[in-house]
Amino acid sequence: MADSTQLLSQDDPAELESTPPPDQKHLPSLDSKIERFIGDFGWAQFLQAILVSVAWIFDGQQTFISVFTDARPMWHCTDQLEDESLSSCDSVSNICRLPKNSWAWDWPAHTSVISEWSLECAASIVTGFPASSFFMGCVVGGLVLATLADSSLGRKNMLFLTCLTMSLSSLLTVFSTNIWIYSALRFVCGFFRSTIGTCSLVLATELVGKRWRGQVGVMGFFCFTLGFLSLPAIAYMNIGLSWRYLYLYTSIPGIIYSALVWLFVRESPRWLFVQGREEEAMATLKSIANHNNLTWSFSGLPSFEQETGNGNIFAAMKILLEKRWALRRLSAIMVMGFGIGMVYYGMPLGLGDLAFNLYLSVTFNALSELPSSLVTFFLIGKLNRKSSIIVFTSLSGVCSIICGLKGEEWRRLQIGLELVSFFSACTATNTIFIFTIELFPTLVRNSAMSMLRQALVLGGVFSPMLVAAGRRGDGFSPYTVFGLVIGCCGLFAVCLPETRGRALCDTMEEEEHNEKAASNGVGDV
Repeated sequence: MADSTQLLSQDDPAELESTPPPDQKHLPSLDSKIERFIGDFGWAQFLQAILVSVAWIFDGQQTFISVFTDARPMWHCTDQLEDESLSSCDSVSNICRLPKNSWAWDWPAHTSVISEWSLECAASIVTGFPASSFFMGCVVGGLVLATLADSSLGRKNMLFLTCLTMSLSSLLTVFSTNIWIYSALRFVCGFFRSTIGTCSLVLATELVGKRWRGQVGVMGFFCFTLGFLSLPAIAYMNIGLSWRYLYLYTSIPGIIYSALVWLFVRESPRWLFVQGREEEAMATLKSIANHNNLTWSFSGLPSFEQETGNGNIFAAMKILLEKRWALRRLSAIMVMGFGIGMVYYGMPLGLGDLAFNLYLSVTFNALSELPSSLVTFFLIGKLNRKSSIIVFTSLSGVCSIICGLKGEEWRRLQIGLELVSFFSACTATNTIFIFTIELFPTLVRNSAMSMLRQALVLGGVFSPMLVAAGRRGDGFSPYTVFGLVIGCCGLFAVCLPETRGRALCDTMEEEEHNEKAASNGVGDV
């Protein structure tokens, strides 16, 4: 390992060895050989990780852009009626029960899809259909595209294609003529957006050593938050202009970024080797290591050909489900993801029901993702994954349940409790992503990550229904349901092995050996 390729690395290479299967104890692991050759974390790896993580910015923008484009604009009463009619028009009136000439939008109609297409009195299922279509696209896309990055396309090609098609569909949204075409394009956007985060996260973490894997993963979370926070700035500059400009301003940079990914991002050497493409893997390692004096090959490493599935698109998922230990891990991860996703997507939707300024509360929620990412960045290397998830999901659940209590004394504390609950859910989300990367081998890692993300989105699909039910005024509180679900789902972490400080495995056989060793008290999984 060349010293010139190291960046803040303090690990002894000997400690990077992972436990090989019994019939391969004389063979070095792929993880240790890669780290010995390119270093734990070099500048080339750092730049690659940053470039790959930028994809999360466009992911975050498309996820939350409907907060502004689909918003119901502010309106005011006009003076076009007689005085006795004017008395019935005020800021709390239902505009659907007012004469059309008794009120007007504060801004031009083209600032929102609601006002442009006169949907102010449409059923909630119609006005919410574009957002629902986007999340349903995420669910369907995740199921269809989940295994492509593990099987035929690889991490880089999948990231390029999904980011490009997501941006192109977002650009086409500018030409929507009605709510149905708009919703269809939002579905397409969600379909291709579904795997961007997982491809970016897996590719970035597979390029570095185990010591910096968690911190590199958090780079993506930072970028997602930046994408979320960039939307208010873009929307502020777009005040009074058409909602179509928001899609234009967010899609064009995404298309340019896709070209940069194609030109400068390197494929994961781990994935290349697992697919039997050793020459390409070697070329990638040399470019990352940034030195040409060392000679090294993959000779002496175990073969993975029997586990690759010969390029079958769903081979990775089949392999993942055939192993009992893998199915147990995947089930627990998805249950936890469902509970965390319900709070992560549901909390912001219910902010309008709290006794606090809506715009400030939305801003505070967006900003709370920054300290969540900071906590994860600095503590991910020190905290156990299992206990962290249990603590943060329990804290989120308790605060959410208290937030749902009735009474004037609790209403004063609602926004503070809501922020703590949302912050804890964000931190649990960051942690469970890192946890999943470490739980599954290279062969099925991207597929497992995609399934986790679909579980998170599925939790988000149910959140709007609960929030809508809470607005009926019959005493039902969605926050109570949020708290109970995330608290109970978080307890499934006890079914999983601890992975902190462990090297990544590459094959199911190697991971299964570690699973058996841990159950027998021989080693850690």
